[in-house]
Amino acid sequence: MTRLRSTRRSRKQYAWPLPEDARTAGHARALMRERLTELALPPDLVDDAVLMVSELVTNALMYGDDPYELLLHVDAKEIMCAVVDGSPLLPAQAPHDLAAEHGRGLRIVARLSDGFYGCHPQRYATRPDLVGKATWFAIPREGTAGNVVPLRAGL
Repeated sequence: MTRLRSTRRSRKQYAWPLPEDARTAGHARALMRERLTELALPPDLVDDAVLMVSELVTNALMYGDDPYELLLHVDAKEIMCAVVDGSPLLPAQAPHDLAAEHGRGLRIVARLSDGFYGCHPQRYATRPDLVGKATWFAIPREGTAGNVVPLRAGL
């Protein structure tokens, strides 16, 4: 784990390189659960964040390129997680198909984050000479806002 220097002292930032391995999603879930539990966050919030991280890591491994990286930013108001991979291709939502085996990951992230998620070009924290893309979500430390209108309605 690499602890990043922050411009705001109230913010904690962490970065973990992730291997291209069948156990990576489980490893990322364990890292996230451990770190967020140490912060004494509500169990429901931890469970939601762990599920969203699992979805983002799985998508990166299935559709992205190595290297992979998990980022966590925590401040007094919110938690932001990002998964960085080396592919320049941005994720696209699959057509809604209840019988499909895959294609629900971004919908799960959209719902659990109340629409606060996205994807953009990103430098790696653990390898600043590389640029990839980051797929991310943010949630309030107290849990989902509940009254927030999702940015991508209908997902």
